[in-house]
Amino acid sequence: MDKISHLLANFSIRAGVFFAGNLCGQHAFEKDQWRGHLHLIRRGPVELIGLEARTIKVSEPTLLFMPRPESHRLISNESVGADIVCGSIQFGSGGGNPMTDALPSLIELKISEITGIDSVLEQIFFEAFADEDGRQALLDRLCEVLIIRLLRHCIVKGIAASGTLAGLSDPKLSKTLLAIQADPARPWDLKELAQTAGMSRARFAAHFREVIGETSGEYLASWRIMLAQKMLLNGKRLKYVVEDVGYSSASALSRAFTHKLGCAPTEWLKNQPQRQETNL
Repeated sequence: MDKISHLLANFSIRAGVFFAGNLCGQHAFEKDQWRGHLHLIRRGPVELIGLEARTIKVSEPTLLFMPRPESHRLISNESVGADIVCGSIQFGSGGGNPMTDALPSLIELKISEITGIDSVLEQIFFEAFADEDGRQALLDRLCEVLIIRLLRHCIVKGIAASGTLAGLSDPKLSKTLLAIQADPARPWDLKELAQTAGMSRARFAAHFREVIGETSGEYLASWRIMLAQKMLLNGKRLKYVVEDVGYSSASALSRAFTHKLGCAPTEWLKNQPQRQETNL
């Protein structure tokens, strides 16, 4: 049972490596509400400051992923520096998404802790510190592969505190979430959702709220609204979005949209910055 493909079909990954090489001294990174930041440290030592109250000290090969990065700095030795690959990760059209919203502000993993990435890292580091044709394009694609591996690791290890990734880590709830993702327009009710999980309605309702952090009805509405946002950003007209996300009319979708986001779809779309998905 593939727990990631439906997510990636709706919230595709775009990665852009913006630094690869030897980093000496300090380098500042601004807050970015639209994209996550990835720092892949091949050789340190490096200090990460500003993201949390504590200073993160890295002395061995480490992956640092910030789904919603605040302003932070990397500090390395002025004379010998550190070998680092830094990238921006955008899910779908940017902003909130079910893959990273419930992840901690910082995922710090020693590279040795992540299974099955040796060959990917070997290629990333080769391209990062070489000067071959097509280097940038290869680094971007390899970075996307690395993030998919990281998402897989988060599901297997239960790193997400709540939300979609936490639910996909649960053997029973994952069946329900995958069913919703596969057919969001279906008129799901509590009985059907519980049956999909192989649980009684009462037990399912309590367990769903405990793991996901909201009721199944709230989750379904949130999922539909996120899909509607994606479609609207991609230029689809509201009247054609309605059926795809399971609402009976444009007014019904607008009411749900306003309840969730505080404004109607047209107003929300008007306030979105004009961004190119590939402009990382």
